[in-house]
This record gives sequence, C-alpha cells and structure tokens, in this order.
Amino acid sequence: MVAAILTGMALEARLARRSGMPVACATGDAAAATAAHRLLEDGACGIISFGIAGGLAPDLRPGSLVLATAVVDEDGAAFEACRPWLDRLHNVLPQAHSALVCGARMPAATVGDKARLRALTGAAAVDLESLAVARACQAWGRPFAVLRAVADPAWRALPTAALAGLDGEGRMAPGAVLARIAADPRQLVALGRLAWDLGRALAALRKAAGAIPADLFGGGPLGLDPAQRVRDVA
Repeated sequence: MVAAILTGMALEARLARRSGMPVACATGDAAAATAAHRLLEDGACGIISFGIAGGLAPDLRPGSLVLATAVVDEDGAAFEACRPWLDRLHNVLPQAHSALVCGARMPAATVGDKARLRALTGAAAVDLESLAVARACQAWGRPFAVLRAVADPAWRALPTAALAGLDGEGRMAPGAVLARIAADPRQLVALGRLAWDLGRALAALRKAAGAIPADLFGGGPLGLDPAQRVRDVA
C-alpha cells in the first residue's frame, strides 16, 4: 500500500505524477469526495491533496508553498493532518509554510471573500478539494496531508473569465474563457496577471513534486505502516 495524490486540475495532476505516486483528478468538493473514497477503497494508505490554492494570509505571495496543519471549514470543523507526514514533507520542503487551510465549496473569488474566510477560520489558504480529502480519510481512519501553492494572493480577485475556464474533469475550457472575454474585454488584464501568478504557483508545485521521494508515504522505513490508523500515530 502506498499513498495517493488527489488534485483538482488536470495540469496539477501532470505535475503530481513526478512524485511517482498514484494520482487522481477531481474538481470541486463533491467530485473530490467521490474520488477520495475510491482511492481509499482501492487500497491507498492515505491521500495528499496537491495543487494550487487561493491566498488568505496577506504575507503569502504567488508561488508560496503551504503545508496544512489542519483543514478547517466555514462551520468551525477542523481535521488535523497527519503529523508524521507533515514532518516528512517539511524535511524535503523546508521553505513551505505550516498553516491552516480552509476547505471551501465555492471559489473565494473576491478580496472580500478572502478576507471573510481569513477572519472566520484563521486559515492561510483556501482550496476546493482538501476538505473532501480530510473527511474521507477521517471516515476510513487513514492519514492525509495537504500541499498547496498559492496562485491568487489575498489582495487579488479572480476574474470571472477564469472561473468559467474549467470543465468538470479539471481541464481547461478555452471556449468558456473566450466567451467571457468577448463579453467583457477588460478582463484581459486581470487574466494576464493571473496567468503570471499561476505560472509561479505551478513552478513551485513542479519542484515540490520532484522533491518528494516516491516511498515517503508508503510502507518501508520512511513511510507509515499502512496497517496503522491515523489516530494511532497522531
């Protein structure tokens, strides 16, 4: 048994495969929940939520890596990440920030949305899949970790054209983006800025995936015994 990685976008999944671990891609909370349970049913000893995130903490710039100490939701529930996995990730990614990550069901699109989530949860970053991963792993008694790179920082809103740009399988849908731009050409500047920030986040994820040994989370001397449950090692 080895750990698996779950991403929300196809391009994130391509980067995650550099780790040598099994990778699944599912966009959003509901699809991520289904995919996470399937990974665990298929024998994964735990799951790493991997990909980009929105920044909530004002000191996190595009490309900043975040390792979740716990995943929190807007109702106050918190799911602690596996401490041994967190420590091992920090050993290979010492530049990453340890912080709370908020799991949301909808993108935090505006600066106001991000400020509200920051005040409500204390989280440093937000994404759409980590909460589903955390809940699934808790249900199965398996460990999880979250490794995310900030794309859109706390002080920057997401253009609506970008929100229309993903299909249900985490792939870019250029037609939807072009339709939004045609309706509002002013979004081109914001999209260009987002593309630059996204490039920095993806570059950070590419390096991070390449730095993670494939056996770091599976059986063996560096990994977690797959027979152990998360409550036994926390």
